[in-house]
Amino acid sequence: MTKVALIGASGNAGSRILKELSDRGHQVTAIGRNPEKIATLANVTAVKGDVYDGQGLAALLKGHDVVISSVHFTASDAATLIAAVRASGVTRYLVVGGAGSLEVAPGARLVDQPDFPALYKAEASKGAEFLDLLKTVEDLDWTFLSPSAMFVPGERTGKFRLGKDTLLANDQGSSISFEDYAIALVDEIEKPAHVRQRFTVGY
Repeated sequence: MTKVALIGASGNAGSRILKELSDRGHQVTAIGRNPEKIATLANVTAVKGDVYDGQGLAALLKGHDVVISSVHFTASDAATLIAAVRASGVTRYLVVGGAGSLEVAPGARLVDQPDFPALYKAEASKGAEFLDLLKTVEDLDWTFLSPSAMFVPGERTGKFRLGKDTLLANDQGSSISFEDYAIALVDEIEKPAHVRQRFTVGY
């Protein structure tokens, strides 16, 4: 059993990650602005936390084996989150990333393509900045897991592909369900294979 602190446990991705962790028997401190919105599951303790309160967050994270942050990049601050993890003494840090920084061709990022939806541009750009900042951090064993372009509710199939920095796509486009994404993330906790790296998951 691993002691995991999950920041953003009531969100779309966070709630699926929380269930996956609980189902696999891990002990989870589920952190959210509104803990009453966090699902009641086995081995889960819901607590209130503010992503902008670095000191308070560090106190909540202390004593865990792993920290996961699953929060919108435009609704948080990368430097504050990373500093809180470092201050807590936890060295393993996994980030629910974005697809925007993935490459569609060598040196060509998805977010920079002319048809990239304007609605998601700010979030995608912030996600890319978060990854760039992580790459400068030498005292954390971080992992940044980017979903495919369409990150949506769906089924837990357990059938998906992993990649590194290139957007994964098939005949139906580029997608991954929150449920299958959660499998890939928890797999990485149980058997670390991408320490200090970004990787991606898709169909």
